[in-house]
Amino acid sequence: MQPFRFDLCELPGETEGLREEIRAFLAEELKHVPKVTRAQTWSGSDTEFSRKMGAKGWIGMTWPKKYGGHERSFFDRYVMLEEMLAAGAPVGAHWIGDRQSGPLLLRFGTEEQRQKILPRVAKGECYFCIGMSEPDSGSDLAATRTRADKVDGGYKVNGTKLWTSGAHTAHYMIALFRTDSAPEAKHSGLTQFLVDLKNTDGITIRPIKDLAGNAHFNEVVFEDAFVPDGMLVGTEGGGWGQVTAELAFERSGPERYLSSFMLMVEMIRELEKRGGDGAVEIGRLVAHLVTLRQMSLSVAGMLEKGENPALEASVVKDLGAIFEQDMPVRAHELLGMAPTVGEGNDYEQVLGYLTQTVPSFSLRGGTREILRGIIARGLGLR
Repeated sequence: MQPFRFDLCELPGETEGLREEIRAFLAEELKHVPKVTRAQTWSGSDTEFSRKMGAKGWIGMTWPKKYGGHERSFFDRYVMLEEMLAAGAPVGAHWIGDRQSGPLLLRFGTEEQRQKILPRVAKGECYFCIGMSEPDSGSDLAATRTRADKVDGGYKVNGTKLWTSGAHTAHYMIALFRTDSAPEAKHSGLTQFLVDLKNTDGITIRPIKDLAGNAHFNEVVFEDAFVPDGMLVGTEGGGWGQVTAELAFERSGPERYLSSFMLMVEMIRELEKRGGDGAVEIGRLVAHLVTLRQMSLSVAGMLEKGENPALEASVVKDLGAIFEQDMPVRAHELLGMAPTVGEGNDYEQVLGYLTQTVPSFSLRGGTREILRGIIARGLGLR
């Protein structure tokens, strides 16, 4: 039985200088960006902004310098993430490459893959998406049916990936395919590949609009798409272990409790303007926020030590989604104002945007049911 472990962790004092530098940068870069646009947080995308971050050294911060990184601490990176998310910076273009695809290649990729791709990611010039989910499989990654069949010089891929955020703008996909037609177990016979989305025939990318009218989700269809041998990541058949290690990076960051932060800020401002009495409820929300931050920061401390906090990351993601999805409900109860789309003040528009988007927060990165199954297994309860 593996117990939870959330050690108290404080940010080193030297990170405060970085925090002030980032705040000054954001104050200038975002001064004309509407609040409802900022509410998109890490779903918002601006390639020019990503390049500016790359020039500042704020992408690939913990990576080795020989791959374009900066060999800074996970605490420095955590401060950068906090400030970007709290301000609503449009970091979506480089987000996946920086958060998980880059670290995955550092751990499992070939030297050629690292040298070719990672320096471009660190410059904010190369973007990734994740090919995990498929039709009719939900968050059950082991139900992957997209096949990669061995042929001369590589693999022919057929199948469909679904809900692939950013596929329409990404240069590469890290995809999980089935390479064994008769695996001994459901979780075996899976392999990860780098897929060049810009230069591979047989790939069709179709946008999927969400309730807010945005089309950052996609359906990606593979029809006899050829993926060379050199694009295999890690070992053939080792995909399940690799993808579960990758998800620890996806599930533990501050984006798991700051995606609704802009609504909390605007709710407080609106209460102040109207003289509303919401101190108790705001205090409760802040207490939850601070607790989630401490848990997430503890995970950053484990990553700094080179540990694999997969169980703790799942807990942070589950509790963070509950907190964020509760925010529009609390906002409506406190102020009694209806959400609006395309009109109204900052509070009404931010409330309108998040009311439409928060249902997805318990889906992305693994559904609540899947996460709780992982937690239960980690605790020896199943």
